[in-house]
This record gives sequence, C-alpha cells and structure tokens, in this order.
Amino acid sequence: MSSTSLNRNHLGWFWAALLTVSLLASSWVQAADVESVRLWRAPDHTRLVFDLSAPVEHKLFTLSGPERVVVDVAGTHLKASLDDLELENTPIQRVRSAHRSDGTLRVVFDLKQSVRPKSFLLKKHADTNDRLVLDLHDQGKSRAETLADKTPTRTGGQRDVVIAVDAGHGGEDPGAIGPGNLYEKTVVFDIAQRLVRELNERPGYEAKLVRTGDYYVPLRERRNIARKMQADLFISVHADAFTHPSANGSSVFALSRRGATSETARFLAERENEADLIGGVGSVSLEDKDEVLAGVLVDLSMTATLNSSLTVGDDVLKSLGSISRLHKPRVEQAGFAVLKSPDVPSILVETGFISNPGEARKLSTAQYRAQMANRIAQGVQRYFERQPPAGTYLASRGQSGTGREYTITSGDTLSGIARRHNVSIDAIQRENNLDNHVIQVGQVLKIPSR
Repeated sequence: MSSTSLNRNHLGWFWAALLTVSLLASSWVQAADVESVRLWRAPDHTRLVFDLSAPVEHKLFTLSGPERVVVDVAGTHLKASLDDLELENTPIQRVRSAHRSDGTLRVVFDLKQSVRPKSFLLKKHADTNDRLVLDLHDQGKSRAETLADKTPTRTGGQRDVVIAVDAGHGGEDPGAIGPGNLYEKTVVFDIAQRLVRELNERPGYEAKLVRTGDYYVPLRERRNIARKMQADLFISVHADAFTHPSANGSSVFALSRRGATSETARFLAERENEADLIGGVGSVSLEDKDEVLAGVLVDLSMTATLNSSLTVGDDVLKSLGSISRLHKPRVEQAGFAVLKSPDVPSILVETGFISNPGEARKLSTAQYRAQMANRIAQGVQRYFERQPPAGTYLASRGQSGTGREYTITSGDTLSGIARRHNVSIDAIQRENNLDNHVIQVGQVLKIPSR
C-alpha cells in the first residue's frame, strides 16, 4: 500500500472520529435534566409538572390492560425522585421510569382507573424554567359541568344572591412572593375562604369558592365556573406585587375594554394575564360568529354588566377604605382576562401589595385577613341591598315593607335611580319629600315599592 493511500485512510479516520465527537458533544449540549416533578390534585383532574433544565421533545400515549399513561421525553435525564409524589386521592397507582438506549426517558403512570390525558410544553418565561405539563382528566363531568347541576339555595321561598369568590393563582402558580416567602396564592385563598363564610352567614346570600384547594384554574375556566354557578357577582381576590416595594394600598378593578386607567393597573393586568401561560390554553372566543356580529353582541351585554361592576366595585372600595389605605380613590379599570364575562358583574380586589414589607406583614396575619374579608362582604351587601336581583329573597324583603333604601354615589341622577328601580321620579320625590331633582353624594333615599 502506498504512503498516499495510508495518508488518505488516516485522514478519513480522522474526519470520522471528529464527526463522532462532534455529534456526541452536540447530543450532550442538547440533553435536558428533569430537575423536579410536582403534583397537584384538582376536583376533576391531576396535574404533574416536570421542571426542565432545557427545552425537550416528548410523546404521550396510553396503554390498556392494565390502564397506563406513558410519556417519552427525548434526550433527557431524570435527576428528580418520583417516590415522594403524593398519589393518594389521584387516579395514579404507581409511577415508574427508565432510560432507554437511545437516550429517551420513559415515565409510566400505572392507573387505578382510566383518564383523559393531555400534555403541553411551557417555554422558559421570566424566572421560571422550561416545563412539561401533564394533565390527567377524570372521566365524567368537569368541575364547571358539575356546578351547572346545582341550583342556588332558597331563603324564605326566594332564591339567594349567588357570589362566586375566586382566589387568584394556585397550584404551580404561586402568584407574587413577598418577604419571608409569603405566597400570594396562600394569602388570597385564606381571605377567599373567610369571605365565603362571611357572606354565607348573612340571610339571602350564597357564596361559593371557584377553586377549593391549592391547584391552578385557567382564567377563562374561572369565568366559566362563575357562570355555571349562576352567579350574580364574581369577585377575584389578589395581593399582587409591583416593581417598587414602596407601592401600597388596596384597589378594586373592573374591566376596561379601551385600556388601563393607570400604569399600575396596566402592569398588574399584564402580570395576571400571563398566568394563563400555565394553563396551556389558547384564546378561543365566539369562533362560530361573524367578527362584527360577535363584537356587537358582546358589547351590548357587557355595557350593562360593566356598569354594575363599577357600582359594586365602588361600594367594596369604600368599605376597604375603613381599614386600608386606598391605592386610588376610585375603581380602576384594566384588561384583566378573568373579568371578561359578558353577563356576570365582575370585580378584582387587590387586598394590598405583597411586595410592600408593611402590607406583607399585615397580610400574613389572620386578624387582618379576617378584617379584609369582612369589609369586602360589607361592600357587597351594601350594593345588593340597594339593587337586589329580581326573584331573590333580598328583593322580596325590600318590597314587603315600606320600600328599599339607596345611598347616592358619584354620578347618580334622580332619573337614573328611578329607571334602575323601575319607579317614577315623582314617586321617589313624594316618598322623600323632595321639592326638586337635586341630590347629594351620601344622601339616603327611600325607594317606594312601586
């Protein structure tokens, strides 16, 4: 063999070896680690989150006899332990894992009963890593569908006013985190529970929690649950953070369809709306309607709903002002996705800034959380006693005596109050001995039965 041939062979071996090393290096760079696995149980599904060190590709499939869900994650190493997952009250019997020869991580979920699995990837965002999310949906009705079967309870032969109370965030979404690792999701869930108890102690009210434990509910689903409850009011409770720890004060928000009323409102709305990235859901709305027609239908419905939201929001804000500094003296408006229900008046209550050390200290105490729930309930009661929905116990109680009372708020007119209560201006003037149409903020009017 000539020296030229040997040199060529050596050169070929060299390039082959270099290519092999290059491919191995590329494979090593692209490999990801599963750094932790977390599990949450919701009323109608189980969610598992795989925290990743890098993006991955995965496949999801099911096997039967026995029932199993299998997830294959390419080029991935399992660094986390699966033995510590709390499987009680879930459809999962056991979790197994193995690394295949091609570098794929296979995770097998042995099931107690069949489920409807769904998976999706979440890209690295803000201070969170890449994640693989697996949802195991129970067979049968969803939580929202189950709630649809429940009709509001009745007091004195008439239905109660139904309040849907939504504790923000939950599960793998902790919300804002304050000093000492004070989680927003923990604070607001406690306030929401107290608010439900406060309202249910008042005759004529039935309050229900939108989420009943530490799990995540997509923003659109929160609205849907309130509608399935046949709610007369939706209240979303939060304790957010801002870029500056000096920001402080309680706020009440209603929906804005034209833009936020302040920079803070815009910031908070954007922050809250980003939470739906965790839900893995797209934006679907009125798909079967012509765009112009859909806009008109929604606009007609939401105008009346928004007016009610602003009014009840003002009552709640004034009530909060007795225990907390108010961030703004009026109800603010921003494009919070959770408030976009066309037919259920909806408000979002920021109980305080958890990023502010002073407010975080207060929000960490049971006493202040109880006060906050009490003041929100007082504001809600004040609104519905003036404007009870037709067919409710509160409405019948107001009509059975000498009439209802209404406290004048900013922007009210005598003609508007008369239209709202379906009585004549003359009847209101006679009932209250008014000589003209002049009314003042804070003035209490008696509303005649008819």
